[in-house]
Amino acid sequence: MLADQGYKAPPLPRFRADLSQSSVSGLSSGAFMTVQLHLAYSGSFVGAGIIAGGPFRCAESFRAAAAIAEDAWELNALYVCMNPLIPQVGPDPVHLAAVARETARQGLIDPVENLVDDRVYVFTGSEDSVVNSSVVETTKRFYELLGVAPDAIRFENTIPAGHSIITDNPEDNPLPANRPPYLNNGGFMQSQHILEHIYGPLKPPSRRLSGRIIRFDQTEFFDGEPRACMSDFAYAYVPKAVEEGGPCRVHIALHGCKQGYNYVNFVNGRPDLDNAVPYGNRYFTTTGYNEMADANDLVILYPQAQGADNSKTQNPDGCWDWWGYTAEDPAHPDYYSRNAIQIRAIHRMLKRLGGE
Repeated sequence: MLADQGYKAPPLPRFRADLSQSSVSGLSSGAFMTVQLHLAYSGSFVGAGIIAGGPFRCAESFRAAAAIAEDAWELNALYVCMNPLIPQVGPDPVHLAAVARETARQGLIDPVENLVDDRVYVFTGSEDSVVNSSVVETTKRFYELLGVAPDAIRFENTIPAGHSIITDNPEDNPLPANRPPYLNNGGFMQSQHILEHIYGPLKPPSRRLSGRIIRFDQTEFFDGEPRACMSDFAYAYVPKAVEEGGPCRVHIALHGCKQGYNYVNFVNGRPDLDNAVPYGNRYFTTTGYNEMADANDLVILYPQAQGADNSKTQNPDGCWDWWGYTAEDPAHPDYYSRNAIQIRAIHRMLKRLGGE
């Protein structure tokens, strides 16, 4: 790996981004993180796209799930927020909407009133066996309870897709598949649907990209803290017109588990480098975001999470934190707030793109 060879990527550049027109989307753990980032900094976003993700602070649905707090969060994540035995034991959107309001009153996230005029895309594949569709339906209801107008929410639950972001790439998994790299061919680019729902009518995607994907040093945004579980590098697609000084908007695209550029499988707590998977760049190269960005003066920011499996951090699949693994105090996780190490880092990247 380049980092192991002493390579240091250049810093993230500054552009003329209108940060009042920013948006965010994600798949799976990236979808849970999308909801958290959207609420933590709702004053910065005009919309969000959630593919196979649950509502805010879902992993704290049932605090009595285990005798030890950190075990309770993980059990909630697995058996309430991903695969509840029946929908009735899944996340309660009424309770979690109240939790969001209280979190805002405590000053840990932006006022939830900022969400009222936002646009939200929520998707669950009817063949998804990783995050149950009943959970994703509660995400839709959660946003409605916080004041997002029903006609501003696009909810899709009838496409027979597995756990994936959908593409029109013939080399991707069949549509109903539930396996890595979690990119399934359904004959359309789901990223285009997300961006058009958030921003309204857009120019069709570019057939040939004018800009480039840039690699930048991500460590400065989380101050090199290993607890962040974020990679050394992250990526962004920058259209030529933007790189030449033109105005732009920013969309943050958050990959899911096992989709970061340096994902490796852990065996008995050690990375299996001899059998590293070859698809870690797919989310930021073949999901269709870049082609839409190129035609519409959008910068697509691709932050990168990475795996860790040791005495301090159990995140072997390189997921974004939506159940508290980054917390300094496992009994009082802050993964959902503006103080959360990952959320703070991503927002710092966003501010950089706006010239700060």
